[in-house]
Amino acid sequence: MMPISICFASFVFLFGLGLFCCFWGVYFVLCDLVYFVDWGIVSLNSGSVVMTFLFDWMSLLFMGFVFIISSLVILYSDDYMSGDLNIFRFIMLVLMFVVSMLFLIISPNMISILLGWDGLGLVSYCLVIYYQNVKSYGAGMLTVLSNRIGDVALLMVIAWMINFGSWNFIYYLEFLAGSAEMELISFLVVLAAMTKSAQIPFSSWLPAAMAAPTPVSALVHSSTLVTAGVYLLIRFSPSFSCLLNTILLLVSALTMFMAGLGANFEYDLKKIIALSTLSQLGLMIMTVSVGLSSLAFFHLLTHALFKALLFMCAGGVIHSMGDSQDIRFMGGLSVYMPFTSSCLMVSSFALCGMPFLAGFYSSDFILEMISMSYVNVFGFLLLFVSTGLTVCYSFRLFYFVLCGDFNFVSLYSMVDTNYNMVMGMIGLLVLSVLGGGALMWLICPTPSVICLPYYLSFLTFFFVSLGGLIGYEMAGFNFGDYLLSMYCYRVSSFSGSMWFMPFFSTYGVSFGPLGVGYSSMRVLDSGWMEYFGGQGLYWLLFNLGSVNQWVQHSSLKVFLGFFVMWAVLLLVLIY
Repeated sequence: MMPISICFASFVFLFGLGLFCCFWGVYFVLCDLVYFVDWGIVSLNSGSVVMTFLFDWMSLLFMGFVFIISSLVILYSDDYMSGDLNIFRFIMLVLMFVVSMLFLIISPNMISILLGWDGLGLVSYCLVIYYQNVKSYGAGMLTVLSNRIGDVALLMVIAWMINFGSWNFIYYLEFLAGSAEMELISFLVVLAAMTKSAQIPFSSWLPAAMAAPTPVSALVHSSTLVTAGVYLLIRFSPSFSCLLNTILLLVSALTMFMAGLGANFEYDLKKIIALSTLSQLGLMIMTVSVGLSSLAFFHLLTHALFKALLFMCAGGVIHSMGDSQDIRFMGGLSVYMPFTSSCLMVSSFALCGMPFLAGFYSSDFILEMISMSYVNVFGFLLLFVSTGLTVCYSFRLFYFVLCGDFNFVSLYSMVDTNYNMVMGMIGLLVLSVLGGGALMWLICPTPSVICLPYYLSFLTFFFVSLGGLIGYEMAGFNFGDYLLSMYCYRVSSFSGSMWFMPFFSTYGVSFGPLGVGYSSMRVLDSGWMEYFGGQGLYWLLFNLGSVNQWVQHSSLKVFLGFFVMWAVLLLVLIY
């Protein structure tokens, strides 16, 4: 009898927990229930330490999705990481990641939220540096230091909430909305969420975190680490002021546009999908900023399904391509890997908002509701242009990966993925096709009447069609053949490098302090402090010693001079 692997045991446990949470989430939606559970940890005299858990439809559904996606990712890892000698450590890290997310989801208390928040940051650092090389170490340091800014913001929230007498923020959101204290706390929470969800100017760590194994990317960039900031914003949204919502709207719209533009110039398969995640996070935060928190949560769940599937497909392709991630080496994979290519197409079409797939129900609903809302024209235009750019890079990906000829080495065997990888992808494929419709019936049981003029109704279709056409046509262009090649190079280097944000986040932060440190070392430590300190004292004693030595090695006249001087001094003292 074969022993049960840790991957299969973890899959069964997490999948069962996920189904259990989803069942109770549906029950809580239908019955409109909210439960607060107080767990008394320590009670001493008149003081007690109580941990509070919040169970409502939002936390239960989100927990269910996190458990189900993580279980399928662990099943996928059984084959993907089969050659790894440290698979036990890898699974333990993933489970610690899920537990940290669990703390974050069910806690209405800032202390336990910080526990989950810091757990996510530290475990993500361990997973990013899992493949131990210099690039992974650099990416891990950028990830953990960017997230430390958000950790400090949450610590300041905890310090400020001492004034309220409790850290259970859920009780104060609407009661103190509009007060100066809640304004400050909301600003700090927005700062923390921007670092965790990689909004401008903290966007550079998200593509850098692609140094982690692909199953980690499927989990981190779909339902856990990057969505933690969005979930916190959804919880705190009743306390946001108009000014804070406007700032959030502009930052998230610019992040959407920057990520969509950058993905059209990127050739690394995993980085393209990471930039698409960044764009979708901008869409969720923009939805929160216009007051549609339930819709943002709806899109968070549907996005988790098809984005995890997209990363799994990318992992299968990279696995079969001999660990090559450059899409220019791919091509014609629809012939060699039909199942993986089908899953890739379904998840990409769900990302684009293809009707009746998971992404359509949430993203189209968001676009139509924002069209009915009071939104400034800058944010409105960026929203629709970013939607077109999403379709643009998806069709560019189709062109490079699925169409044309195979561009890798001539003698190479392409196979579709292994059994466990296929089973994990099938589970997410079913959810990506059916999950959106089921969630639509669940979260929005009453039909919403959307009344728009025909030009606004066709605006989404126009931008989606234009983006798909431009993406497919531009993929075949060769900019080096034209007179404007230098101009095109400048545009592509600016747009494709996320507006130089990785350079500002690394060299920009370290260059100034390192320059000041070098100058102080050269001027002070190796300069004046040496002159007046150790080296100066050494040369003073050296010169005095040289004079003394010269005196002792000199001729007779020096000794006679000293004798006369001592004789005169003696005579003066006597008389």
